[in-house]
Amino acid sequence: MKREDKELQVKELIEVFSSCDNFYLVDFINMSVAQAVELRRLCRENDYTFRVIKNRLALRALKEEFPEELKESFQGSTAIAFAPQNPLGLARLLKDFAARNKVLNFKAGLLEGQFLTADRFNEVAKLTSRNDLLARLGGLMAAPLMRLLRTWQAPLSGFGTLLSQLKSKK
Repeated sequence: MKREDKELQVKELIEVFSSCDNFYLVDFINMSVAQAVELRRLCRENDYTFRVIKNRLALRALKEEFPEELKESFQGSTAIAFAPQNPLGLARLLKDFAARNKVLNFKAGLLEGQFLTADRFNEVAKLTSRNDLLARLGGLMAAPLMRLLRTWQAPLSGFGTLLSQLKSKK
C-alpha cells in the first residue's frame, strides 16, 4: 500500500472516529469471504458500517482522548463496526451473527463515548432499544391519565344506563 493511500485512510478514519461515538472492535480471524460479505450486507441494510482495518492506521487515527485500553485492543486481525444511530441494534446484530456463524470475537468498543470491555458486550447486546424504552415510558405516563378519563366517564355512562332503563320501564 502506498504512503498516499495510507494517509488517505488515516484521514477517513479520523473523520469517522470524530463523528461516531459508538463502535465495536471485533476479531474476525476465522471468517470466510462469504461470511464477511454477508455481515457487511447486514450492516449496510441497517445503516451500520463494518470495516477491516490495519491496526497501525487505526492507532494513528485515534486521538489522545480515547482510552488507553481501547488502543491496546488493536492487536491481531481487527475490524471495526460503526453505529452512528443505534449502537444497541449493532451489538445485537453482531452477537446474532457471531452465534450463527461462530466466527466473531468481541475485543472492545466505545459506547456513547465510554470504553466497553469484552465482558460487558453481551450485557449491552441484551439491552432493549431506545425506541422500546420510550414506548414503555409513554405507556407508563399515559396509564394514569387513561384511568382518570375512565373515572370521569363512569358517572356519565351510569347516568345514560339509568335513563335507558327508565325509558324501557315506561
